[in-house]
Amino acid sequence: MPHIPTDILIAGQWRRGAGELLDTVDPATGLVLATLHTASADEVDEAAEAAAKAVADPVWRDLLAHERARLLHRIAELTEEAADDLAALQTADTGKTLTETRALALSAAGTFRYIAAALETAEDSVTPSRGPYVTMSAYEPLGVVGAINPWNSPVASDAQKIAPALAAGNAVLLKPAAWTPLVSLALGRLITQALDEFRLPTALLSVLPGSGRVVGDAVVRHPLVARIGFTGGTETGRSIATLAARKLIPVSLELGGKSPTIVRADADIEQALAGVMFGIFSSSGQSCIAGSRLFVAREIYDSFVGELVERVRKLRVGPGTEPGTQVGPLVHHSHRDSVAAYVDLARSEGARVLCGGSAPEGERYQDGAYYLPTVLDGLPNTSRTCQEEIFGPVLVALPYDDEDDLVRQANDSIYGLACGIWTRDLRAAWQLARRIEAGTVWINTYKQFSASTPFSGWKDSGLGTEKGRDAIRAYQRQKSLYWGTSGHPLPWAG
Repeated sequence: MPHIPTDILIAGQWRRGAGELLDTVDPATGLVLATLHTASADEVDEAAEAAAKAVADPVWRDLLAHERARLLHRIAELTEEAADDLAALQTADTGKTLTETRALALSAAGTFRYIAAALETAEDSVTPSRGPYVTMSAYEPLGVVGAINPWNSPVASDAQKIAPALAAGNAVLLKPAAWTPLVSLALGRLITQALDEFRLPTALLSVLPGSGRVVGDAVVRHPLVARIGFTGGTETGRSIATLAARKLIPVSLELGGKSPTIVRADADIEQALAGVMFGIFSSSGQSCIAGSRLFVAREIYDSFVGELVERVRKLRVGPGTEPGTQVGPLVHHSHRDSVAAYVDLARSEGARVLCGGSAPEGERYQDGAYYLPTVLDGLPNTSRTCQEEIFGPVLVALPYDDEDDLVRQANDSIYGLACGIWTRDLRAAWQLARRIEAGTVWINTYKQFSASTPFSGWKDSGLGTEKGRDAIRAYQRQKSLYWGTSGHPLPWAG
């Protein structure tokens, strides 16, 4: 196990916070990993004040784009070199498998590297002239931005906000989730190391663990914070959007999901079975994009779901540190209890529990936050189980009769984050994908991501976009410049 951080990063300094005590718990064992002193509201203010000074420091303010790109490349190198340690910390904190957490660490490195490349090639523009002047559109940093991230994939989520924010010339106040602060603090140490190497102000980044009630609220409300990037629950997102609207600052919100995954009668069954299981049971279902509603063509419904259930029963449940584990513990015992309560709700709504539906039995599981991969059916799409985000390893299977019926049911949700389609008919896949109300649609694959491809949610799944070349522009403000060329006074003066 790598060093477990206990200090937090406030205004470029590593020290004990003045806020509430916070225990971080290994969900596989129930043991306390570390006890942190979180940030206080006063320390958020201190971090914001120092960040504003760092942004205004000519050493950072006047740094050319290609030089900021060099910094991002260095952060990518350090992150890649530390991938094993970052993975071990994230597995200890979240329960995810080491295979997944190492991939997330490498994904974070890739995000910094991609954003560096995008920054190198980003251009201001000379716009078409409509008079005796030359017009230009330039981009400048917002200043201090807030990043508030969830507990399910912290290192990757952190990179998706920090990389474009620094590329754009800003400073960042990062609030990691209270349940999983360790890997964010470790990433913060790598970033401050890079800032030190380039002799840049380390106050450009603060990592401020704590509750949303204290730290998150202080970050969002702070008068120096000029933008908020938030990933998390929809109701919290609504509250943040309301506060941002009062301040007249931009906000991006990546929120909840209840994503449909669709198996047409002509699908490659082996490919679809593997993809459906990966889409919901990887990460123990703790993913906003999890394919939690399974729609199967009625003519193959019984055979497909029957085979699916047999394979789900064979998934290996255990600690994320064990080779071969496919489904680790949930992030926290209280979250496991929330998932169990949803399955009890499903039973009360008339669901059939085809497999799972309880915590696993046995001494190796008794202290961990485990829950068996669960498949339900027998519910209408209008049930609460089909409409509300469970955020756990729970799949609801539903048959459909024709494409109009399918689209109606798939789109009958407050969410619109993602969708998966399994079919051999690519023309039908294209037409269906265009009818589905979701920001991302995967065809014959699932949960694949690219730093170069924008990611957004529709409806109650979010507002704004992350990733892609435009990620940097989202952390900048646009300025128009007019250069007079006529050499003559403006005509109104005669």
